[in-house]
Amino acid sequence: MIYISRQEHFNAAHKLHNPKWSDERNKEVFGPCANTNWHGHNYDLIVTVKGRPDPETGFVIDLKELSTLIRTHVIDQVDHKNLNIDVPFMAGQLASTENLVVAFWKILQPEIEAISSARLHSLKLYETPRNFVEYFGEE
Repeated sequence: MIYISRQEHFNAAHKLHNPKWSDERNKEVFGPCANTNWHGHNYDLIVTVKGRPDPETGFVIDLKELSTLIRTHVIDQVDHKNLNIDVPFMAGQLASTENLVVAFWKILQPEIEAISSARLHSLKLYETPRNFVEYFGEE
């Protein structure tokens, strides 16, 4: 089994805010991430797929096609957007990195299967250089 990854980048704003809680409770739990006027991150998304190389191309997946798929279905939807307001697939959810990576999985998994025999293995989403979430599709 071979694992191959593609990294993409986007910028987005959000705030962590549970509408069931008071502003004080949100600030207590989420700190500066509950800022009323939002805050932003420079995200990096690493998409890893797994499979066997095609005998004719030697590729597990064509990385150019994978990049186009990621940019079209995910990056273009979130780049320079407010995750709480501008992104329909995040409606009604807390805009945490954890929820975001699960939403990305639900979008990317069927798209990858439509273009390749490779399978989505993991998503790693960096919110900062030191904070990231890794997801393997298990709920």
